[in-house]
Amino acid sequence: MAPLENSRATAKLVPQQRTWYVPERDADKPPILECIGLGVNFGGLSAVKDFDLTLGPTEIAGLIGPNGAGKTTVFNLLTKVYEPTHGTILFDGKDTHNMTTAGISHAGMARTFQNIRLFANMTVEQNITVAMDREIKYSLLSGIVHGPGWKRKEKEAHDKAMDFLSIFNMEQYAGARAGSLPYGAQRRLEILRALSTKPKLLLLDEPAAGMNPSETAELTENIRLIRDRFEIAVLLIEHDMNLVMNLCEGICVLNFGEVIAKGSPEDIQQDPAVIEAYLGRKEA
Repeated sequence: MAPLENSRATAKLVPQQRTWYVPERDADKPPILECIGLGVNFGGLSAVKDFDLTLGPTEIAGLIGPNGAGKTTVFNLLTKVYEPTHGTILFDGKDTHNMTTAGISHAGMARTFQNIRLFANMTVEQNITVAMDREIKYSLLSGIVHGPGWKRKEKEAHDKAMDFLSIFNMEQYAGARAGSLPYGAQRRLEILRALSTKPKLLLLDEPAAGMNPSETAELTENIRLIRDRFEIAVLLIEHDMNLVMNLCEGICVLNFGEVIAKGSPEDIQQDPAVIEAYLGRKEA
C-alpha cells in the first residue's frame, strides 16, 4: 500500500482559471457546452483562433462582434458544418469530434441561419412537423393506407405544431405557404422549426434581422419564454445591441476571429477593446 499512498501524496490539484461565468442558477449543474481552444484555418487564414466558451444549461448568452469577426464560423464549427482545425467541443459532456451534422442535431443542438432556410413551398405547419421525424413515427403500411396509427400520429403532430405556433401567435398562418410570409414571420417560423427538434441548446443567428422595434421587443420576451418553458440554453449572434444587452446574461465578443472580451452586459459596454472594435481607435 505504501507506494500507492506515496503516489497519491505527490498528486496535487491546482485551480484552473475560469474563462467564463454562468448564471447562479446553473452554478451546480454541468455546462451544456464547452469550447476549449477551438479554431479553424482556411488555407493560411485563421478564421477562428483559440475560442473558449462555457455555457450553462439554461443560460442565454450572446456572441457579438463586427462584421467578419468569425461569429457564424463559430456556429458552423459547433454544428459540424466545418471541422475544427484544432480544439475541443464538449456538448452535454460528450466530445463531438466524431459527430456529423445530423449527429449534432440528434444530440440536441439546433440552429437557425443568417440567411433564412425554410421549405418555402411547404405550409407553415409542415415546416414544423417535418422536424419531428424522430418523434412522430408510424409503420410503412399505416402510412400507405392511412390507418388508425397514421391518423393518431398525424393528429399528434398537428397538435404539437399548433402548440409551437402559439408561442409566436402564428396559429392563423398554419396552412399558409411558408415562402409567402413576411420576412419577420419567416424568422420566427425558423426559430419554431429549430425548437420542434427538442434541443438542449438553441443557436440563433441574427434572429432579429429585418424586424421592427416592436417585433424585436416581442422576440426578446419570447426567447426568455422559450428558455423558461423548455429549460434550454440559448446562444445568439445579433447586431441589435438593445436586444443583446437586455436579453443576454453573458456576452462573448469576437474580433478578427479572436475573443477580445467576455462578461456581463455591463462589463462589455465599458470594455475599451470592445469600444475600439466597434468604433475604431481614437486619434491622439
